[in-house]
Amino acid sequence: YWAELLGTLVLVLVGCGSAVIAGKSIGFLGIALAFGLAVLTMCYAIGSISGCHINPAITIAMLVAGKIKGKDAIFYIIAQCIGAIIGAGILLAIATGKADYSLATTGLGQNGYGAHSPGGYSLVAGLIAEIVLTAFFLLVIFGSIHEKAPKGFAGLSIGLSLVMIHLVGIPITGTSVNPARSLGPAVFVGGAALSELCLFIVAPIVGGILAALIWRYGLERQ
Repeated sequence: YWAELLGTLVLVLVGCGSAVIAGKSIGFLGIALAFGLAVLTMCYAIGSISGCHINPAITIAMLVAGKIKGKDAIFYIIAQCIGAIIGAGILLAIATGKADYSLATTGLGQNGYGAHSPGGYSLVAGLIAEIVLTAFFLLVIFGSIHEKAPKGFAGLSIGLSLVMIHLVGIPITGTSVNPARSLGPAVFVGGAALSELCLFIVAPIVGGILAALIWRYGLERQ
């Protein structure tokens, strides 16, 4: 549980931090790489301890696929949400060290749709994107951790898949595919980030469950 807390903290601090602190310099590609690298490194750092879910959508998908117990799933999700909030809090503390930083203007890398989408995409577009991209992400994870998959490369494939997802998803919603990642910044930013949070909780979970069902009753049986 501590590993999940720490891993999610790192994901939010590094991923969202890349957008808040270095976004103007590194652009969408750099932000995508930051999220992917955060997951990749955490896979190798804590994967042997907790499996490195660091994402409630992954934990719920693993529960549906029969790969984690209900009790562990509950405490994983609690730890992930706490870690995300702490990570966002640390990021805020760092960001406010710059005189011209404004939480209201710059934010904390929160997700949004419509007027709060980086590219002006609608709620429906955001919903579809978050469900489909999360499902794709989970299918990569299930395949990467399968007993017949090449050993030792799961972190690499999972991290790179998250980079690809962010390259597509950042202009649409800022890319969530992770309810905890969305919760952390929203707690501090408030306003629209909180009012639109429901989409970034529901859509990734739906996408994760969809992938779990496809994997468990389709691909895994092949």
